[in-house]
Amino acid sequence: MDSLESSGSAASVPVVRAPRPPRIWKFWGTTLWGLLVFAAMFVGQGAAVAYSILIHQGPIDLEALKQVLGGGVTISLSVIFGLPAVLAALWLAIRLSRTPFTEYLALRWTSWSNFLIGVVALAVLVMGWDLLSRATGRDVAPGFMMEVLKSAQADGALWLLVIAFCVAAPAAEELFARGFLYYGWSESVLGPVGAILLSSMVWTALHLQYDWYFFGEVFSIGLLFGYLRYRSNSTGLTIVLHGLNNLAATLQTLWLAGSN
Repeated sequence: MDSLESSGSAASVPVVRAPRPPRIWKFWGTTLWGLLVFAAMFVGQGAAVAYSILIHQGPIDLEALKQVLGGGVTISLSVIFGLPAVLAALWLAIRLSRTPFTEYLALRWTSWSNFLIGVVALAVLVMGWDLLSRATGRDVAPGFMMEVLKSAQADGALWLLVIAFCVAAPAAEELFARGFLYYGWSESVLGPVGAILLSSMVWTALHLQYDWYFFGEVFSIGLLFGYLRYRSNSTGLTIVLHGLNNLAATLQTLWLAGSN
């Protein structure tokens, strides 16, 4: 009798399935999802370009199209529109990994000592490239940046350019490169060093508007940001430093444009 009661009570106990453990997208998963995130960024930016073309007054000939595409307002809007597209694609990839969004992307702050180290290292690196530019007779600011800034000023949209370059671009690019790509690739056979190198290369490739010289500067900054991401385990740090760097570059370009 007792055995029957014990077997009956055991059968009535519901079976609770353990939740599936979170996963990390390793090399190929991170690469494939990274392509999707890049495509989402392209779509978001393309929507802004299409919007600028639609609201353009007057006929759209080849010259007008070049003016619209290279205008400060269009470029600012494309950068801003790219941010929510990147966030949506990253949310989907991370949601399927069953990991909290902020944890996967290391969206946390770090110590003030790491922040100070980052600021000093970034300042030294950028000043070194500026000195090299002057020594070789090159422009300190990219011509692309100068033209976009002048266009935004002429349209009364300098504030929009600052938001795009100093807030939207750092957030989107850092969450993509130092957040998603670095994390997945660092947990693969590449390790942290390979992840820093590869994510820096991808980040540099996003800046096709620059020439080979500024490619070198962007890549070196990417290596620094990658190291700081590894050292601090914080993408929040690299987002802030990226924003400060872009703000300094914008102010420098404004000063150069005013002195010419």
